Amino acid sequence: MEGEEDTMGTARGSAMWSNGGGPGDDEEVVEAEQQKQQRPIASGDHMDVEAYAGLYSGRTRIVRLMFIADRCGNPSTQMEALRMAYDEIKKGEDTQLHREVVKKIDGRLGPGYELDHVWADAVDRRAEQRKEKLESELNSSKTNLIKESIRMGYNDFGDFHYAHGMLGDAFKSFVRTRDYCTNSKHIIQTCLNVILVSIEMGQFMHVTNYVSKAEQASEVLEPVTVAKLKCAAGLAHLEAKKYKLAARKFLETGIELGNQYSEVIAAQDVATYGGLCALASFDRTELKNKVIDNINFRNFLELVPEVRELIHDFYASRYATCLEYLENLKETLLLDIHLHDHVETLYTLIRHKAIIQYTHPFISVDLHTMADAFKTSVSGLEKELEALITDDQIQARIDSHNKILYARHADQRNATFQRVLQTGVDFDKDVKAMLLRANLFKHEHNAKATRKFGFI
Repeated sequence: MEGEEDTMGTARGSAMWSNGGGPGDDEEVVEAEQQKQQRPIASGDHMDVEAYAGLYSGRTRIVRLMFIADRCGNPSTQMEALRMAYDEIKKGEDTQLHREVVKKIDGRLGPGYELDHVWADAVDRRAEQRKEKLESELNSSKTNLIKESIRMGYNDFGDFHYAHGMLGDAFKSFVRTRDYCTNSKHIIQTCLNVILVSIEMGQFMHVTNYVSKAEQASEVLEPVTVAKLKCAAGLAHLEAKKYKLAARKFLETGIELGNQYSEVIAAQDVATYGGLCALASFDRTELKNKVIDNINFRNFLELVPEVRELIHDFYASRYATCLEYLENLKETLLLDIHLHDHVETLYTLIRHKAIIQYTHPFISVDLHTMADAFKTSVSGLEKELEALITDDQIQARIDSHNKILYARHADQRNATFQRVLQTGVDFDKDVKAMLLRANLFKHEHNAKATRKFGFI
């Protein structure tokens, strides 16, 4: 456990330092990271920020709103996200986050959205009093060696630190409760708490570890808890760019999830993450059996009709429509806190799969017709095909003069003849070996050799 606690400064450290203090000599790194995050990469013109934020609860709603403000290029959307984040923070107890959002607003929302010193001082005073009380209660429990009270004391400390944005301390407190768990339900609750904090900190290695620990108590896991663990595992695989594993986890998520895990993920996210990862990594058979015919996952897809339609269009080889749906979703996906780093990669994988599937049934393909189907130029399509041929993903050659793609299909007739001939050779070899063995037994060659060497 000490090793787990010591690793908390390795990933997404800037998020931790802003909530709990950190190395001063790394301020330049933090500043550079903040500037990188503040570069607008999506317009967000068509995004309903209020509806989006309504899908989430707790700290993740605030974090997502601030992420949108950092990444969005539309000033009105930025201000709306910051205004909602400010109001949401005032409902909690994280004064450091309050100072951060006020700094981002920079007076652009008027006097009603400036630093509230009275509120911040009152919250800090209550926090100090609450902390002293929790320490006193925990020390008393340790003195009396009451295991359940010690567990609850550390758990209360974890909740306290999490509410005040001290994620590193919250993680350590939740991890320590594991030593004082007396039944499987306590262990599961500990694992869920650690997973929640680890996801916000970006420590997905811990997410994977604690999902595995929780799943070991499968006999007492409720369906909604199983669904939460599937989502957490899916996010960990997504972060590691293991898209096929991520897709499987999201596809296995039960509909019992509903809005029960809104502090981490919404049901709409399950459909979006699972659908895109499946398109990027599944073959046609898997897409049909595990996605389209998956009654459970269909319930999630109904919440995001665009994802449902683009999956059906992809399977039905309506690639232009599929890619159009993807393009329409792109701006929103680039503002998603978990998916933004993977959008370009997933889109490239999906597009390449579409091109490969388009060319597969044909001996030759007119590049002009294909370019129209994919809403691109012939020269651009030619470059994509060259890359796929070089990577050995398409067996073909390009006639650049006539703009025709010729497939290099294997000669099935010749291949069949070769297999038949090889089978005959193998059969002839086996028959000769059987006849030799039979003749050796017939002439008692084995017995004679044994007597010759004096073994009988």
